[in-house]
Amino acid sequence: MKYKYTARTKEGELQAGSVEAPSNEAAANILNSHELFVLSLEGAEAKRWLDGVLAFVNRVKLGDVMVFTRQFATLLESQVPLGESIRSLHQQTRNPILKEAIYEIASDIDAGLSLSQSLERQNAVFSDFYINMVRSAEITGRLENSLSFLADYLEKETVWHLKIRNALIYPAFIVSLFFGVVVILLTVVFPKLSSVFEESNVKLPLITKILLSGGNFMLEWWWLVILLAILLIAVFVNYFKSLEGGIVLSELIFRTPVFGELFKKIYIARFTESLSVLIKGGVPITQAIEIASHNIGNLIYRDILHEIGEQVKAGESLSSLLFQNEHYFPPLVGQMVSVGETTGRLDQLLSKISSFYTREVDDIIDNLTELIQPMIIAVIGIFVGLLFAAVLIPIYNLAQGFKI
Repeated sequence: MKYKYTARTKEGELQAGSVEAPSNEAAANILNSHELFVLSLEGAEAKRWLDGVLAFVNRVKLGDVMVFTRQFATLLESQVPLGESIRSLHQQTRNPILKEAIYEIASDIDAGLSLSQSLERQNAVFSDFYINMVRSAEITGRLENSLSFLADYLEKETVWHLKIRNALIYPAFIVSLFFGVVVILLTVVFPKLSSVFEESNVKLPLITKILLSGGNFMLEWWWLVILLAILLIAVFVNYFKSLEGGIVLSELIFRTPVFGELFKKIYIARFTESLSVLIKGGVPITQAIEIASHNIGNLIYRDILHEIGEQVKAGESLSSLLFQNEHYFPPLVGQMVSVGETTGRLDQLLSKISSFYTREVDDIIDNLTELIQPMIIAVIGIFVGLLFAAVLIPIYNLAQGFKI
């Protein structure tokens, strides 16, 4: 079970976070063993199914976090004190979940917690990458610079999300409309034609027989079809949320034509940008690799980078390890990283790699946007033709019978 705690170190520094333990007493013992004086300890309730649905509906969008970060950086650059900046952002924010999170951050800061500790208590809104960037900035004294980097990074992620979403809206509408037409044909049109075909003893094509059987089944067992669809969706969603399912899904994405290469480029751009920003922020490279691996959004890359981080800790160079995983990191990445390690400008070279792959991703997404719509229409057209053929061929055969 997970327990949330607040505690003080031997030096008197206030800390907040969570710990996994079988009981309240065991959690307290774990914290005491780390020389922490526990101030409060409470069990984090297990999430109910309804809580998960509500959290999805009321989630904080990436764009909201980006706007918050941009405004936060601007206020700090204008020499507005931290507490006053947070309170000002709380007044301006419209998203209720983010507004509540900002209020709690302000309260935690007033209680003596650092900004990173306050953000850590809101980890449903702010990613580990975000929190670690702020924590590093607090150490180096470059908080406003790091927030500007974060705002730029989140802005780029938001643009990608919008491009992909906009590219899929029209095809999704066309596909939904097609399935609606299919359901109407199966449940309304074909059952009425079925009796006519049976009385006239017309020889039916295979496609017509399949559609007639499908229509009759849906009319009689429509509730079972809906129930099975919901059940299958729930099973697949739960499976792909698991560790094994996440790895299978990641592998399926890589094997998909065009989209596999697109997502690889996205993951490389994310990794190199994250690593560059973290190194600029003064985070040690091994820790930076581990943090960046969790920011990519792909379990296969996360596991590979975790192993790379362990080997870098053991003394191997990052570039040589990237060369060993050229299926996931093209040789260009390893070569650029090698130059960065040699010249001592690793953060700059990583930023250049990110810019290169960002442009590649933008080009692919723009091309897909132009190609995917005519491709979807062509495929839908073929299926519509088959549907009309399934209706018109038996009618034509019936008309031929009357002529004879």
